[in-house]
Amino acid sequence: MALRYFTAGESHGPGLTAIVEGFPAGVPIDVEAINRDLARRMGGYGRGGRMKIERDQAELRSGVRWGESLG
Repeated sequence: MALRYFTAGESHGPGLTAIVEGFPAGVPIDVEAINRDLARRMGGYGRGGRMKIERDQAELRSGVRWGESLG
């Protein structure tokens, strides 16, 4: 099965919602690793001034329990 990815919200708004459909159950999810990758984006080549200001942080609201995906 293919993964489908949906988003809602505004790119510079208070939050952006993402829904991933078709993701299997039992996959380890490390939110801190995701947040470290988001922090690395801030210093990426060709980024504008806004990237130095914004602090992106992932917050998983559903689909994960005890560090694993629910499927």
